[in-house]
Amino acid sequence: MDWSEQVVLVTGATGSFGRKFAELMLREYHPRKFIIFSRDELKQHDMRAAGFDHPSLRYFIGDVRDPQRLERAFSGVTVLVHAAALKQVPACEYNPFEAIQTNIMGGRNVIEAAINQGVRRILALSTDKAVNPINLYGATKLCAEKMFVHANAYAGAQDTRFSCARYGNVVGSRGSVIPIFLEQRKRGKVTVTDPRMTRFWITLEQGARFVVDCIERMHGGEIFVPKIPSMKLVEMAEALAPGCEVEYVGRYAPLLEQHLGEQDPYRPGAARKAAGQRDRRRRRDRSHEEVTLVWARAHCTRITASPSNTTRSTNAV
Repeated sequence: MDWSEQVVLVTGATGSFGRKFAELMLREYHPRKFIIFSRDELKQHDMRAAGFDHPSLRYFIGDVRDPQRLERAFSGVTVLVHAAALKQVPACEYNPFEAIQTNIMGGRNVIEAAINQGVRRILALSTDKAVNPINLYGATKLCAEKMFVHANAYAGAQDTRFSCARYGNVVGSRGSVIPIFLEQRKRGKVTVTDPRMTRFWITLEQGARFVVDCIERMHGGEIFVPKIPSMKLVEMAEALAPGCEVEYVGRYAPLLEQHLGEQDPYRPGAARKAAGQRDRRRRRDRSHEEVTLVWARAHCTRITASPSNTTRSTNAV
């Protein structure tokens, strides 16, 4: 794939991932044009002030809830990374309509605009919380995954491909627990909801390179899952704040847990254990050295046109 010929757009590009991805693209891959699409003018200004002023950069203010703005922004784009989302679990729990409007309806708008404008490769960023979701954020991401996988059928004969990349918590990103632990370390006490809680971890650099790799590999319909380490939060707290007291703040009660399952009774929507995939025995997954490809059960039918005839090909996506 010749990145120097590509016009790349990232939705939600002023977030932690978008900034790192833009830095990687401009430093190593040199796309013909790189478009920052986000709704926050202050963050775009901060990016410019931080040195993101390369001649190939373009800044678009817009919202994934606005289909007309997406149509205009996607004109001429060849590679699209959809990173815009409401990601804070408690915020999505208390603002469910907003989470659905952005994460689900916004995803639909992105799909339709990408098809209408002939974008060739679209990769949607997902999360490990989409696996067996017990909170609204995970549920919206599960819906988004299914929409982007089956969008390949809607694309029909045109050369537009949709895939997803699913990974875990990003170390040091906005909303990460690591800055909280570092701040609490100054007071000599760190708080953990439950000593059994585990999370997958990936660095921003690893996440950005993983997305590049997924775009280069994708054929349409894949859900890419990186093989990344899982860690107990209490172990991370002890590593970041050695010698500090660890206080467990979750209100554990066996009877309450029977009703809530894996849901934490203290922090709305928080899962006790992270999972990158569902039960692999029931899926046609392909495991490689650094990534697992998850294929959805349903089949997606794409109409493929050729000079002599038109054939119907069915691929498991």
